[in-house]
Amino acid sequence: MTFYARSQTLHCGFVKGPAGSPSTGFDLEEKDKIFMNKCMIVVSSCIFGSSDFLRRPTSKLMSEYSKKNVCFVMFVDQPTLSTLASEGNAPDDNGKIGLWRVVVVKNLPYEDMRRTGKVPKFLSHRLFPSSRYSIWLDSKLRLNTDPMLIIEYFLWRTRSEYAISNHYVRHCVWEEVLQNKRLNKYYHKAIDEQFMFYQSDGLIKFDATDPNTPLPSYVPEGSFIVRAHTPMSNLFSCLWFNEVDRFTSRDQLSFAYTYLKLKRQNPDRPFRLNMFKDCERRALVKLFHHREFPSPPNAP
Repeated sequence: MTFYARSQTLHCGFVKGPAGSPSTGFDLEEKDKIFMNKCMIVVSSCIFGSSDFLRRPTSKLMSEYSKKNVCFVMFVDQPTLSTLASEGNAPDDNGKIGLWRVVVVKNLPYEDMRRTGKVPKFLSHRLFPSSRYSIWLDSKLRLNTDPMLIIEYFLWRTRSEYAISNHYVRHCVWEEVLQNKRLNKYYHKAIDEQFMFYQSDGLIKFDATDPNTPLPSYVPEGSFIVRAHTPMSNLFSCLWFNEVDRFTSRDQLSFAYTYLKLKRQNPDRPFRLNMFKDCERRALVKLFHHREFPSPPNAP
């Protein structure tokens, strides 16, 4: 995978080898793959390791057009499906709970449930190969706004291909590193190795006073992402996924590095990213607490 935006086949995430070859993980049933291949507009989320309750999109706020034309897909593992069923949230005969089409993932690629969740978060263009637009929603959020209004407001109106909100408190990766270590979000040695590599490869501190700063913040609130599946959007998503695959699963640490390097190496190929205010995100969704927080992986 290269940061240079040129004609190439983007291989990122997981691959399907020839018949008889071993799986690389994130296995889906054939009926689900057939359904997902037909989706043109997607709202997706995931719950792995029974880490959350299922939050149904507010149906009465969704247009009939969206109910008919937007795929609402919730990825779960088998333990989560069993937990949901025990709580009275079993899928119906069409595999749905409310608007959510529940898709069971087998052979999870990582022991770290947070890292496994990055597959549907960043690789929607691979999971839904026919889709033109996607909205990612963290499982702690309930969608209270029609998806087509979201796409119109954050992408079409601003002529953007990727939209994500700034963090509500922190704007510099240096601050985010300290906060992750303070709260023991990941073992410190891995955070330090990642951060040192990024600094050696050109990452600089965020400076709000610099008129040439390309973004209003270098730390996103990554629970809500709106995407057009354009070549530059797909490339950025693949590159960002690669960072959480090779370093820590804390994607707020790798966002700025990925964006700035992509921009630096492609001065003649604009990537139209819309970083909007976090208050706009909070106006679209209802925030809940996680059922439980997955523990960070053990140090190697």
